[in-house]
Amino acid sequence: MSSSFRHPEILEIARRDGKVSVELLAQHFGVTLQTIRRDLADLAEAGQLDRVHGGAVLPSGTVNIGYEERRELNPAAKTAIARACAEQIPDDISLFLNIGTSTEAVARQLLNHRNLLVVTNNMNVANILAGNPDCEVIVTGGHLRRSDGGLVGNLAAGTIGQFKFDLAVIGCSSLDAEGDLLDFDIQEVGVSQAILRQSRRTFLVADASKRTRSAPARIASLSQIDTLFTDAPLPGPLAQRCADWGTEIVVVPSA
Repeated sequence: MSSSFRHPEILEIARRDGKVSVELLAQHFGVTLQTIRRDLADLAEAGQLDRVHGGAVLPSGTVNIGYEERRELNPAAKTAIARACAEQIPDDISLFLNIGTSTEAVARQLLNHRNLLVVTNNMNVANILAGNPDCEVIVTGGHLRRSDGGLVGNLAAGTIGQFKFDLAVIGCSSLDAEGDLLDFDIQEVGVSQAILRQSRRTFLVADASKRTRSAPARIASLSQIDTLFTDAPLPGPLAQRCADWGTEIVVVPSA
């Protein structure tokens, strides 16, 4: 089967599943991994897919891909990043965790931490940390976004304003070449900005696929982040900007 026949079916699989895997596509079409990598490179060059480690995703614009699909994207990288982040979170602090699959991964790494006060607008994080008896969990309230268990809006932001956190761990939908953190939901952006205002230190957890995507709403700059945990080095110009800003970069290879 030629690439002209494979490409439409690859795009159909991506539209159905939110992503495609090099290995699974090679098995599906009975071709080599290198052949599929060339197909994905061609589709990415045409703007029809965005390449990520191990496969590709639909290009991001104004609508995010589904939450379950995002959970399945780069799980090894997210786990490695979350473990490294959790290692730098001490016991006996107040902590905020926001919405996202990466912050959920961090929550799973905190199950043995002691004497934490965790505030979250992520119902999934609250359910995970319910398994740690040494962790007090406060949920912000707000408008429930059923697609991902997130709580957004003025009530969530107002609750956050009543605290001063020792540390916040946040995620984002996209990280652009200028070092801006981006998201899709303007209500979530407002909540994230409230988190940054009310936190003494902030960690960002973002795997390298966030640099291949775009989203329309700006949260903040990496200059406002103390430490970025990621799985691949930043491009040279952005790495230099972070050095100038004093933003620490922790690169955690997933393999």
